Amino acid sequence: MASRLIDDDPPLALAHARAARQRAGRIAVVRETAGITAYHAGEWAEALSELRAARRMSGGPGFLSVMADCERGLGRPERAIELGRSDEARKLTGDDASELRMVVAGARMDLGQFDQAVVTLQTPDLDAKRTGSAAARLFYAYADALVAAGRTKDGLEWFLNSASADLDGETDAEERVAELTGEG
Repeated sequence: MASRLIDDDPPLALAHARAARQRAGRIAVVRETAGITAYHAGEWAEALSELRAARRMSGGPGFLSVMADCERGLGRPERAIELGRSDEARKLTGDDASELRMVVAGARMDLGQFDQAVVTLQTPDLDAKRTGSAAARLFYAYADALVAAGRTKDGLEWFLNSASADLDGETDAEERVAELTGEG
């Protein structure tokens, strides 16, 4: 039920996840669901606790990006950066690694370290030919970091790349382009 409700009613989804945790708290997938649901409901401390428990039970580097984002939500960007530097983080590949880099870049921006945020996102994944949600989100984060670092022209280019890659309309890249060009 938590999975069905998470997009439409995160607090109700969290109530269901908490009920499941009370009944089956020793099952990793239950703790994982409680953690992800708490994250979507903005309950950062609870999400972090549940995801840590799920990882202890099942092992592996999963959910590092969500955990790092919880640290940001709790006002601890330094801890998010530490998670990004961990041995577990080095094991991540593909979209999982990219997602963690986006969170770490956001933590750098939280600290006013805009140039470091840009560098954090500079990987071979920044290929303007890519499309889809993961690419659009990465391009958007990179564009945002570039603009924050005072490189508006470059940021505009990557917002355009994000808009082109965003086949499902998940970002507001087109609005950001209009805003930066004075058309919005």
